[in-house]
Amino acid sequence: MRVLVVGGGGREHALCWAISASPLCDKLFCAPGNPGIAAVAELVPIADSEHQRLVAFSRSASIDFVVIGPEAPLVAGLADHLRAAGIKTFGPSAAAAQLEGSKAFTKEICRKHAIPTAASESFSDVGSAIAYIERIGAPIVVKADGLAAGKGVVVATTTAEARQAAEEMLSGNRFGAAGASVVIEEFLEGEEVSFFALTDGHNIAPLVGAQDHKRVGDGDTGPNTGGMGAYSPTPHLTSSLEQTVIERIIRPTVKAMADLGTPFQGVLYAGLMLTGSGPKLIEYNCRFGDPECQVLMLRLKSDLLPALIATADGALANFDLRWHEATALAVVMAAAGYPDAPRKGSEIRGLERAARVEGVEIFHAGTKSENGKILANGGRVLNVCAMAPSVGAARERAYRAVDLIDWPQGFCRRDIAWRAMPAGA
Repeated sequence: MRVLVVGGGGREHALCWAISASPLCDKLFCAPGNPGIAAVAELVPIADSEHQRLVAFSRSASIDFVVIGPEAPLVAGLADHLRAAGIKTFGPSAAAAQLEGSKAFTKEICRKHAIPTAASESFSDVGSAIAYIERIGAPIVVKADGLAAGKGVVVATTTAEARQAAEEMLSGNRFGAAGASVVIEEFLEGEEVSFFALTDGHNIAPLVGAQDHKRVGDGDTGPNTGGMGAYSPTPHLTSSLEQTVIERIIRPTVKAMADLGTPFQGVLYAGLMLTGSGPKLIEYNCRFGDPECQVLMLRLKSDLLPALIATADGALANFDLRWHEATALAVVMAAAGYPDAPRKGSEIRGLERAARVEGVEIFHAGTKSENGKILANGGRVLNVCAMAPSVGAARERAYRAVDLIDWPQGFCRRDIAWRAMPAGA
């Protein structure tokens, strides 16, 4: 098969890495890709927002299958445009991608189908939002309704902080159109984990869980980011909890979307809070997580490509995937100034040396190649990933590789997987 992956970040590098290993893949392209992806796929200089150019390229290059990585083109309808052109595609329609594109839409699905989630209200008026905040009190969570690159969430510890977040979002100054309405919800306590499942619109093929690290600083301090690291498996998500998530959250959602006439075909990524009264849905994403995808791809024993094709073909009824029992861990290296104002253009050296550490894979997330040099070209720039029999060993390998990378203008959290480490480690 001739396969095109759309996107250019760490998630897409991991997907390309996995797909390139499939015996079914004769030729792999990635648009627009990045310098790391160039090692396993032919780069195509087309942005993920250029839908008609992507359709035209898929036709001219005789692409058999397209895998869409990022959320923005999914919410904007890229999968619909490709399917309308007769091109088999992995990824939900724009109507189904509302599960990520509108938090208010997802909350309404949860309300109608008794899917456990935080109590919430939606607002497009500043005065009403502030009145609600004053009535409920803090801690409280304020979220931009639309896409905000993983940064549109403020966990406010005071009503003043919540008021400021609501005002900034609804004014359009903080997240533009994504903040034209906000969802304000109760603060949930517990462990936050991620769970993934492929669905063909009716059937489900569960994947595995992971734990992300959203805050920029060690000990979960500082502002929310797109994710500073992840590991899988997580001890907090037991097999019995996974079954509860599948039966009480994933299956009802898949059925609800099918009943609406907008079946969800793709990967459902459920962000969960494991509360004292059971798992509750924080939000859905309509694509693989980033950096969770990276650790999932490392742990996946099965061939990824047939699973993605079966999802697109509606053929997941009897599909099963196998996983390595070892731990996979990802450390995100970000550019100074991230998440607010990352500084681009600094040179990164030592990548080949770091990649030689046992069990390590380095996925590029925000890099560019210039005059034979690798330069930082984004906020989250590298995913330094490692596999090992235990979480401690995986963490040691990943940080050993990080320390071999010569990039003074980069930084990372030094405590990835801290919740899973033995006391005192």
